[in-house]
Amino acid sequence: MARLGLGEAWRCTFANEWSEKKAATYLRRFGADELHIRDVAELEPSELPGIPTLVWASFPCQDLSLAGNGAGLSGDRSGTFKPFWKLMLEIIRQGRQPRIIVLENVVGTLTSHNGKDFAAIVDALQSSGYRVGALVMDAVKFLPQSRPRLFIVAVQAGPRLPSCLILTKASGPWHTKSLRTAVEKFPVEMRKAWVWWNVPTPSHPTVTFSDVIEDEPVGVTWHTKAETEHILSLMSPLHRKKIQKAQLLKRRIVGTVYRRTRPDENGTRTQRAEIRFDQIAGCLRTPVGGSSRQTIVVVEGSRIRSRLLSPREAARLMGVPE
Repeated sequence: MARLGLGEAWRCTFANEWSEKKAATYLRRFGADELHIRDVAELEPSELPGIPTLVWASFPCQDLSLAGNGAGLSGDRSGTFKPFWKLMLEIIRQGRQPRIIVLENVVGTLTSHNGKDFAAIVDALQSSGYRVGALVMDAVKFLPQSRPRLFIVAVQAGPRLPSCLILTKASGPWHTKSLRTAVEKFPVEMRKAWVWWNVPTPSHPTVTFSDVIEDEPVGVTWHTKAETEHILSLMSPLHRKKIQKAQLLKRRIVGTVYRRTRPDENGTRTQRAEIRFDQIAGCLRTPVGGSSRQTIVVVEGSRIRSRLLSPREAARLMGVPE
């Protein structure tokens, strides 16, 4: 999806992915010429061709996520930053320094180990000759999905950067309070070298969640009446009241449901279904990590239907072209 977002003006000369499922999707869309399917720790610098204009890396989020185990950069999964950076240091030593490096991860990166992991990443980039800044960008500015992510953008130091790309201080939606707080913890020299990137915000309206939902989806089926009633039974009175208000409108209303574990009135943790009708999907997550898949509920007066989100609907929420 990072390659799709860059568009046709960029030529990809190297891609790496260890997951066979993700690799299969990439192969179907782009072919196999530049794709290397194995752990980043197994790659050799000689396999990376030429002098790249841009290196884009998204390392696994589980150890840095607020919902993860908090292992930080020492974790087995987010620790993949280390072999990745080893590759970068070697091609820099060879005189093949990338012009731009972008690292994408969850916002929890900013607070992992009280900000020390984030500071370590920025220090590694600055020490290797880069001007570094970051942006916290939420997909909801572009698509009907709440999905904040951190983008660390490093540009090779050297020629003066265009003034239109730099702000004198943090501003706008991309420089959140959590990002500003993390930067304030940096040592003085790191703060002096920090860049507040100037990125415009979208001006066009986004589609609504209802716009991406299909009446006849492929890959999933509508739940039985009993399955829908079970989901409703998991709702607290507050969320059942949301359903009742939607029914009173007597028109098609689409909501999204997540199943979460919440404490009940006795303090016992129990499964709850929580619904939202704000036309924004909750952050899509992989069930592989233990998260529940997102459920759709369609209310049309007295009729209530439910099912899982379809693959095509999920792709639309991630900005993938039809």
